[in-house]
Amino acid sequence: MAKRKNKPSIKMPKITILPSGMAHTRVLINGERISITKETEEACIAEYLALKHRVIEAEEKTKKKNVTLSEALKKYIDKRDGRKSPATIKGYLSYKDNRLQSMMGANVYTTTDAQWQAAVDRDFRKLSDKYRKNVWMFFASAIEEETGHRPKIEIDNPVRKERPFLEPDEIPAFVEAMKGKTAEIAALLELSSLRFSEVRAVRGTDIDMKNNRVRVHGAAVYGKDGKLVQKEANKTAASDRYVPLIPPLRQALEGRTLTDDYIVKMTCAGVYKQINRVCAANGLPQVGNHGLRHSFASLAYHLGIPEKIAMEIGGWEDSKTMHDIYTHLAKKDIAKRSEDFSNFFLPESEKAKLATELATKNKLS
Repeated sequence: MAKRKNKPSIKMPKITILPSGMAHTRVLINGERISITKETEEACIAEYLALKHRVIEAEEKTKKKNVTLSEALKKYIDKRDGRKSPATIKGYLSYKDNRLQSMMGANVYTTTDAQWQAAVDRDFRKLSDKYRKNVWMFFASAIEEETGHRPKIEIDNPVRKERPFLEPDEIPAFVEAMKGKTAEIAALLELSSLRFSEVRAVRGTDIDMKNNRVRVHGAAVYGKDGKLVQKEANKTAASDRYVPLIPPLRQALEGRTLTDDYIVKMTCAGVYKQINRVCAANGLPQVGNHGLRHSFASLAYHLGIPEKIAMEIGGWEDSKTMHDIYTHLAKKDIAKRSEDFSNFFLPESEKAKLATELATKNKLS
């Protein structure tokens, strides 16, 4: 239980009765000697208390308005520790320890929106759009909770990077290259649409060999103490689902005794690094963990799986992500089909030249 802070005590001054019968005292208030003379002792003390109270109130107000960003963030986190998920608290602590470090000593009451904007532009430049938004939402919420003012800044990344993913014709090469690797099962589950937190929560008993499917429910995340915590609830209601047990994954699991234990015990960073090493060694885009989930969406589009069904398999509750991926891929198809349409009208000699160039390119790749 937090210890209650005592209010500042006020020592009563000595009152002298003058020959005239008036009450008099001399007091030190804020470093200044002040003489008070009133008709009664009570009136004299009341005047003193009024003066003293205004000084104390001003001091407390000044103290309140000198809260650093670091202090505001700590208060915000402490208030939510035990109520938010361990992974969320761990994320908050990571943001606090690694982002906007140059502003940690800044007074949140006096720092201007322009100063916050400059700090964000400087520190967030290389971050992904989603990560920028998550980090700033945390900082802005803590600042608003402390001051009542939410800084108004732009956080859109001026340099938008498209998340890399595997094209359908690249997936077989990736699957083959991952065979026998320690991260193979994790990678194949991600390629089957699972988020890494979902991968980490999959137990042997969730693998249904008979019905050729994997049950996806709950998530395993690391808390602020670095220990793995099992969450019964998934990111969204749609995340609790079954996904197909693809043949390469079935093959990787065959011969294993499937118990109630987790089937993947590597960290997210360990899986990420191995996936990217394999991709780099085989001339494939370095997709990391989440890029494999987007590769699932790419393959679903390629196979003509309706957007809504792909959403259900992948556990997307909001259609925006899946729709954006499908729209992006559709634009690439339109560009390719437009080129094919245009090439149809070329002279036969030009068509033959293009065909030779394409054959050479495919042979080299």
